[in-house]
Amino acid sequence: MRLWQKLWLLFTAIWVVVSGLNAFTILAFSEGPVEQEKAVRPIVLGIVVPAVLYVAGFLWERLRKKSGSGTE
Repeated sequence: MRLWQKLWLLFTAIWVVVSGLNAFTILAFSEGPVEQEKAVRPIVLGIVVPAVLYVAGFLWERLRKKSGSGTE
């Protein structure tokens, strides 16, 4: 596993825990269904941000391999 993948995995674990706690807090202390809908944003961001970062890391690695000297 490459370094960027290890760092991505660490970031993802922290990101998912924090966004999950954020969504849980909103759901636990909201008083109505309108306020509960605010929990959708942290849930979506908890899934989308790590996926986007993984794609960015993957593309970055591909670009470095193409422009590199090929000594890896």
